[in-house]
Amino acid sequence: MRRLLVYIRRYRLRYLIGIVCTLATATLAMLIPLLIRDSINAVQAGRHAALIRYAGAMGAAALVMGVVRWFSRFVIFNAGRDIEYDIRNDLFARLVTLGPDFYRRLKTGDLMSRMVNDLNAVRMLVGIGVLTFTNTPLYYIYALAFMASLNARLTLASVAPYFMMLYAMRKLTRALMERSLKVQEGLGAIGAKVQESLAGIHVVKAYTLEEHESARFRALNDEYNQNGLALARLRGAITPMIRGAIASSVMIVLIYGGSLVIAHRLSIGDLVAFMSYLGQLAWPTMSLGWMLSIYQRGKAAMKRLDEIFDATPTPGIEGPRERLEVAGAIEWNNVSFSYFAHNGHRHDGQLPYALRNINVKVGPGEKLAIVGRTGSGKSTMIKMLARLIDPTEGSVKLDGRDLRELPLRALRRTIGVVPQEPMLFSDTLARNIAFGTPDATAGQIAAAAAIAGLETDLASLPAGFDTMVGERGMALSGGQKQRVTIARLLVYDPAVVVLDDALSSVDTETERAVLASLSETVRGRTTIVVAHRASTVRDADHIVVLEDGEIAERGTHQELMARRGIYAELFQRQLLEEELEHY
Repeated sequence: MRRLLVYIRRYRLRYLIGIVCTLATATLAMLIPLLIRDSINAVQAGRHAALIRYAGAMGAAALVMGVVRWFSRFVIFNAGRDIEYDIRNDLFARLVTLGPDFYRRLKTGDLMSRMVNDLNAVRMLVGIGVLTFTNTPLYYIYALAFMASLNARLTLASVAPYFMMLYAMRKLTRALMERSLKVQEGLGAIGAKVQESLAGIHVVKAYTLEEHESARFRALNDEYNQNGLALARLRGAITPMIRGAIASSVMIVLIYGGSLVIAHRLSIGDLVAFMSYLGQLAWPTMSLGWMLSIYQRGKAAMKRLDEIFDATPTPGIEGPRERLEVAGAIEWNNVSFSYFAHNGHRHDGQLPYALRNINVKVGPGEKLAIVGRTGSGKSTMIKMLARLIDPTEGSVKLDGRDLRELPLRALRRTIGVVPQEPMLFSDTLARNIAFGTPDATAGQIAAAAAIAGLETDLASLPAGFDTMVGERGMALSGGQKQRVTIARLLVYDPAVVVLDDALSSVDTETERAVLASLSETVRGRTTIVVAHRASTVRDADHIVVLEDGEIAERGTHQELMARRGIYAELFQRQLLEEELEHY
């Protein structure tokens, strides 16, 4: 909650104005029972002119009170909306700085729930919650003071049930917090499940798992429903408790206050005014349960949001974005990596390594090819270049400097990576190509698309570069999406080019054509290519063959073919596959 106070302090002037208006509203509200008392006394005394005067004063007070109350709500509610706006911006700004470990731990749907549902609970807390927290104590202080001025003993007797009620509600506070947190977490789990199922809907349908997925969702929904009902039962217990306290207080005033009137120790006007003040406390008392619920729900929501704020961002992500001046020499120096070490887990007391003892050097402007079977560690080796992961042991260097010593944003502006799984956004084809370079010209986009082999595809698209590609590029084929990401890299124009099996979804001839065109464009730059087809990397200056996370072979194409090892076997097998494609 300390973090929330920082946001509230930004708008302290507005809150101060709102609280002053709330104070004025409470003051005017407390004058009305006195005017009622004086009106009754005027009726009993037969003073008609005074009665008209008191009635006019009540009308004026009610009118001013209505205007001031509206203004207080306007100011405080708008401050709450602005705090929601600020927190949402800060949350997203934090999310884009967090590394892969964070996103492996929290699901997208759960994060969406926090950004929407939890943030809405926080807005309620800093909006109507603040108004209620201010309003309720003010009404109690004012009303009890005026009631005590009329009769102190009657006041003590009438508020006794309220103190008993507050003591009981204090016992419920922890239970409300725990159940509110369970409800918020359940809503996050439901959001995560919906997002996951919809993202993989084609797989669900392909395996006819509609009923299975529906059953899993029902289980989550049932759990959320049970937690929601448990919270509702707790809230439901609060309302009768409050109503009982109010009814008991009214009964005490009628019996005790009535006896005072009969004994001529209290006037009828004073008794009516006392009852009016007691009525003024009815709504603040009724709102206590709601206020407590808003507070606990907002506190639980803020606790979930703090998990995002407190997550450690990738070091250096806030640094300069300007490209580094580099020659392009890259070295993996005795690198080992384990995903389990970075997740804080162990497997049977041992750390399973995805890479072990990797030593590779690439000179400026040279081309390195990394080949190997599926799961051999090729992509893991590549992820280290953009520091999506860091080595568990050893170091990766650029021009002799450990990548961890370089400004991260500048490093990622210098090394451009086309990932194995292309990611497109729900936007036009042109904006997807220019995603990393928003100020790219139409000519740059067109030239990059041509090099990436998209010219033929453009003719078949309904609006050319202005075609909406859909969520995750669903309107395009796998090969088209990969070529769009290559075009994006070319517009980005990095000093070091990394292709992580970037053409695995296209046929061999198209891959060769694109790579040939790409080779001319990136000539003179350090280029690293990961490929599952050994036949497409024969022109590389260095070829590294990975097997079970270790370097099994290295050399040029001719050297590796002469060795008749893993590389030669892969090459011969792929030549056979290519021949079969023509039949």
